[in-house]
Amino acid sequence: MPIRAILFDKDGTLVDFHLTWSAAAYAAMQRLSGGDPEKMARLVEINDYDLESHRILPHSVLVAESSADYGVAWAEVLGEVADTAFFEQMDRIFIEEGLKHVTPIGDPPWLLSTLKSRGYLLGICTNDSEAGARAHCEKLGLMPWLDAVLGYDSGHGRKPEPGPVLGFAEAFGVAPREIALVGDSTHDLHAVKAAGGTAIAVLSGFAPREELAPHADHVIDSVMDLPDLLQSLAGVP
Repeated sequence: MPIRAILFDKDGTLVDFHLTWSAAAYAAMQRLSGGDPEKMARLVEINDYDLESHRILPHSVLVAESSADYGVAWAEVLGEVADTAFFEQMDRIFIEEGLKHVTPIGDPPWLLSTLKSRGYLLGICTNDSEAGARAHCEKLGLMPWLDAVLGYDSGHGRKPEPGPVLGFAEAFGVAPREIALVGDSTHDLHAVKAAGGTAIAVLSGFAPREELAPHADHVIDSVMDLPDLLQSLAGVP
């Protein structure tokens, strides 16, 4: 069955993770720790943040999880209650800081406009908050071509569970097997495979080919290679 809809992970796929989030995460930790050096040191430690290079390390929970996952540990360090209000505060700060640094991979507006002109349904499927994802997409000029933006808090669960993919399928009347999800982590690939769709891995994030390839139907270097891959799959020269 041909692919009719394409879901994109955001960070590491359409957005350069390091250039966007390493600086934003450091600023968020500073703001939430309130200048307390002990709390700041613990946040740096539990988030696997390298102070020398000012980079989030590849195995950090910040790479693929949501604030509802790593926020529990943040709350414990900060002496806060790990509830919805705290997670929303975290999301708000991350949105503010992320917007200061958001950096695209390639030319996402051209990519989405090209795919939309070919008739594909398009959406974002991220473990970022929906508000955060929308803010990034608006800043990058992507909203005119997107049919949906799904975050961890959009009501369908979060990757690697298949809920977001299945929710998109139901909302737009497509079969899950007609959906491809493009992403840079095994969370992305597991989510779409569990739903019965096509997993397309990109090598623009932290995970190397040898980690992604066993779980992917296709592997491309960058999301900008997607139009050529889709033409090939459709048998278009």
